[in-house]
Amino acid sequence: MQHTWSLLAWLCALTPGLMGATAGADFRHHRYEDMVRALFAVQSECPYITRIYSIGRSVEGRHLYVLEITDNPGVHEALEPEFKYVGNMHGNEVLGRELLIKFAQFLCEEYRAGNQRITRLIYDTRIHILPSMNPDGYEVAARQGPELNGYLEGRGNAREIDLNRNFPDLNALMYYYEKTNGRNHHLPLPDNWEQQVEPETLAVIKWMQNYNFILSANLHGGAVVANYPFDKSRDPRIRGRNTYAATADDKLFRKLARTYSYAHSWMHKGWNSKATCMNHGLMRDIIEIP
Repeated sequence: MQHTWSLLAWLCALTPGLMGATAGADFRHHRYEDMVRALFAVQSECPYITRIYSIGRSVEGRHLYVLEITDNPGVHEALEPEFKYVGNMHGNEVLGRELLIKFAQFLCEEYRAGNQRITRLIYDTRIHILPSMNPDGYEVAARQGPELNGYLEGRGNAREIDLNRNFPDLNALMYYYEKTNGRNHHLPLPDNWEQQVEPETLAVIKWMQNYNFILSANLHGGAVVANYPFDKSRDPRIRGRNTYAATADDKLFRKLARTYSYAHSWMHKGWNSKATCMNHGLMRDIIEIP
């Protein structure tokens, strides 16, 4: 357990260090076709430790490609933690998408170079990378260009639905079970939920149902902050206020978030926000997402 804890904490910390590690590398934004080519290029360079699969399609029919990196691609191994990265949930938040492409390239390059730390990570972890959950929204924003883009331009999918607020809300059910000594895991989804969500959301939910992920990171753009569950007050009478709602795994989430924050050169100093809830770059008081 201690080994797994340390491994996952280090994995979370790796991403913010990538920009410094590859500062001299060529950088450009990747439209959908470029992103797909970049992923398949990694698979071609490191065929024995990678696998590409699609979890579904977007509204406009673009594949939601995932790059898997591990020593036995396509195989779940007992006691090997499965970790997923998700980027570009909001189409016009592009940094996570580019970081995950660079992350995949970095892992492949360092593995081929014989980096023992990276080799150990790949052999001891099954990593799944979804660079873009919202390829349609990205294309909307990219066509407009930075001069014309507004805050909402390309944020949602092709139907202008905010995918970050499109998942079934299980918080209320979780809080009800807490009061009634009910289950605290594998909560049932609402009836007819498949008809109530967007195809991108449906694909990610089924992805989570099909793989035994023990941890995930969702990379957004904007505020420099590490946010962790829950994001909804337990008391409906004080909805919308800054109230802390801890999970049963609160200590682990705090440790991982702090590790991520301190891996950044200044994120832990809280310079990016004047909000009183910011401490060490962490969202200590959870602000409810409407």
